[in-house]
Amino acid sequence: MNAALRLWSARLLIGAVLLMNVQCAVHFIIAPADYAPGFELSGAVGEATVRGIGVLFLMWNVPYVIAALDPLKHHLSHYEAIAMQAIGVVGESWVLWNLPAGHPAAAAAITRFIIFDGAGLLALLMALWVMRPSRNPLIVVQGIKG
Repeated sequence: MNAALRLWSARLLIGAVLLMNVQCAVHFIIAPADYAPGFELSGAVGEATVRGIGVLFLMWNVPYVIAALDPLKHHLSHYEAIAMQAIGVVGESWVLWNLPAGHPAAAAAITRFIIFDGAGLLALLMALWVMRPSRNPLIVVQGIKG
């Protein structure tokens, strides 16, 4: 795969995760009543809680934006995004495992987050694999030009 294709493939993978994360955040912010019942929340406090989660989702995506701009130049942001995504999968799994029986709606919501974040983690790892150092000494010395 040539250098430009590798760069754009990584950008596309990181950008797809970013887009899905931001879409989720926006939905939580503009329509919290649609999601609050999944967390066994209701009323104004439930909506405020879900909106707050949406704001957190937006905050957490800053490294994804930086990594998507130039995964080679901003590889540290890419690693941060991978770490954040992995923490999400592990943390959400821990929350699910510790959820007492009798909360099917919450368990289903948490399971969706695990699947969502797991897919994002795989995409970010694929982008990292695509950007791995090339055996071509010209690319290693000159870097990838987009």
